Amino acid sequence: MAQKSSLAVPYAVPVLVVCFLACVATGVELSVNNHAADFTLSTSSGTPISLSCLVQNSSKAEELLWYRGDGQVDLKDGNKVNISNICISPATETDNGVTFTCKLMRDKSIKVSVILDVQFPPNVTEEDETVKAEEDKDVTLTCNAKSNPQGQATWYKNDTILTLQQDRYQVYQTSEVFQLSITKVVKSDNGTYTCEVKSSLGTGRKNFHLIVEDKKPVFPMEAVIAAVVVVTLTVLFGIVARKDKIFKCFKKSSETAL
Repeated sequence: MAQKSSLAVPYAVPVLVVCFLACVATGVELSVNNHAADFTLSTSSGTPISLSCLVQNSSKAEELLWYRGDGQVDLKDGNKVNISNICISPATETDNGVTFTCKLMRDKSIKVSVILDVQFPPNVTEEDETVKAEEDKDVTLTCNAKSNPQGQATWYKNDTILTLQQDRYQVYQTSEVFQLSITKVVKSDNGTYTCEVKSSLGTGRKNFHLIVEDKKPVFPMEAVIAAVVVVTLTVLFGIVARKDKIFKCFKKSSETAL
């Protein structure tokens, strides 16, 4: 019996040690603004954003890294260990959709990311435009406008909502591009067209001053070329037909000179 108990002790000690280590050992984690997992942060354009990354479950100093997209953010020496803060002041529309990531330097697989959702009213990127077109030509008016949330476009002619005739008008829209196409313009299409992009945060506009010009006469180039060829050949044939008289004229002139 004594032999059995003495043999059991060496095996029992490692098991107890492993259990003890499993209970007291915890993995290092990160949190950004109290979020331990990736998240989206919504804000308005013009508002400053503060992001704070904190090391959790660590008994030693851990160095942190920040990334904006794929590019590393420069941090001051006092802003790297166990806690690190960055500020985007102010947030603008160019920050919308950008991902900021905090990583543990010694193990970059330990990280937390935040995607910025920066909301801003429609921003039309071009000034008013004058468009000239000949009668019977197709015209496309293009308005570029960014917004978050996405805006919807309404087209006006001379400050009145444009009635979209299917056989004459076509509207195309993406998240940032708004187009109005007019098929075979006529004089009555002259006027000011307005692209109005509206969202819950505001409105953006762009005016197009459409000028329909008279249709330019079309010259039948094939007929002109053919006429030139015919005239040239006629002159050549006339010269060939009268070459004997011309030579005689030259000969008589030379004899007179002698």
